[in-house]
Amino acid sequence: MLTKIQIEHYREKGYVIPDYCIRGPILREIREKHSRVIHNHPEYRDNCPDLLSYDPTFIKYAQDSEILNMATQLIGPNIALWNMSFFAKPAKNGKKTPWHQDGQYWPIRPLATCTVWIAIDSATRENGCMQFIPGSHKEKKILKHNQKNNEDYTLQQELQSDQIDKTKAIDVILSPGQISLHDVYLAHGSDVNSSKNPRRGMTLRLMPTSSVYDYQLAHSLYKERGDYDGSKRKLYLMRGIDQQGKNNCNNLPN
Repeated sequence: MLTKIQIEHYREKGYVIPDYCIRGPILREIREKHSRVIHNHPEYRDNCPDLLSYDPTFIKYAQDSEILNMATQLIGPNIALWNMSFFAKPAKNGKKTPWHQDGQYWPIRPLATCTVWIAIDSATRENGCMQFIPGSHKEKKILKHNQKNNEDYTLQQELQSDQIDKTKAIDVILSPGQISLHDVYLAHGSDVNSSKNPRRGMTLRLMPTSSVYDYQLAHSLYKERGDYDGSKRKLYLMRGIDQQGKNNCNNLPN
């Protein structure tokens, strides 16, 4: 569980790095599963946008009771998993992820999500760890982004330079198995990986069921971007109930 100080840090800074680490055997299993996904889908070398559509067994990692306990402290007792993704920066040629806010293209209304980022490898300054701008979430609004067409980027939406103060950025340095949790409005990004070490991370996107995943909006947003069609996503009720009664939640596997 998070301490009161850690919860307050999340509220004020937009993120927290808890005192928790996933065990080595589980990490090895995740690495092996991810390698199979990339072998079958090399187009997802940098970003697999929907792990569960390629291997539904990834869901078991989202059922980690300690992670869900921490998420409950941050977003409440009624939680749905609406996405799992994998972000990879291969050794020596890992791409840059520009400064952005996750929620700019997410079809959740009202917009509310806690992202759990799991370090599958060490995340260091040298291999392109995430960077956060503490407190950039506090106004609870989507800042201005520019649409890019840059093959060296993992994402094609970049925050305009006048929207954030990059001098306040902090490095999110994590050991394998460590996690960070961050708010949907938090500005973040990561540099290239030109080191000899890979940097892989798996994300769990958790939302309170006081919000609704809007499938019609998802289709229009993703169609506009020419990206993955978010109307195909499956939601899973991880804790509590669907407060809105409008989320099409699937049953968790036994």
